[in-house]
Amino acid sequence: MLRRVLAGLMAALWLLLGAAPAVAQEEGREAQKLVDAALKSFGRIVADPSLGWFRETLRDARGILIVPNLIKLGFIVGGAGGSGVFLAREAQARAWSYPAFFRLNAASLGLQVGASVSEVALIVMTDQGMRSVLSSEFQLGVDVSLAAGPLGTGAKIATADVLAFSRGRGLYGGLTLESALISPREDLNQAYYGNPVSPAEILVRGKVSNLGADPLRTVLAEASGSK
Repeated sequence: MLRRVLAGLMAALWLLLGAAPAVAQEEGREAQKLVDAALKSFGRIVADPSLGWFRETLRDARGILIVPNLIKLGFIVGGAGGSGVFLAREAQARAWSYPAFFRLNAASLGLQVGASVSEVALIVMTDQGMRSVLSSEFQLGVDVSLAAGPLGTGAKIATADVLAFSRGRGLYGGLTLESALISPREDLNQAYYGNPVSPAEILVRGKVSNLGADPLRTVLAEASGSK
């Protein structure tokens, strides 16, 4: 009886050990898809003729979070969620870091109905904004000040820790990014770089790299005048 129990435990252990690499590979593919989606989303935002301010502001940015697909759903009580990549820019060299993965969650009460998918870009402008990004989690409008980016050429840009822009499709009312919670996706960070790694180790210390993110870093450099 004891032998059968031990044999069963050993078999279960081998199954778990065999499943772990498969899970890691799948999460690695998910992470790369998110990086590729962020690249396409950023290209659409930069090409938008009404967003001259976006390109100008990016020159002085400390970092940017790109959420390619922020899914909003709601009926009376609404919410939105999506994952994105954050890249920071070193103050002296002006080079963009490799991406760290984050999750954005927002909720709202009030009269609202419908659904939509938006692409969101959050530009971090200040040291306070960067300190919040490197913490365990933070809230827009609570831990950092938040302002919506203006539309149109020559539009006045508000002063805030974080400037937000979203472009989307679908009908939705009553939800903003105010009070949205942003937290690291430790699973994707580990899968993409092969080891457990913190946002600070990725964004500030530059301890890891992945060539799959180089096209996104190059486009950011070109758009922000870093090259």
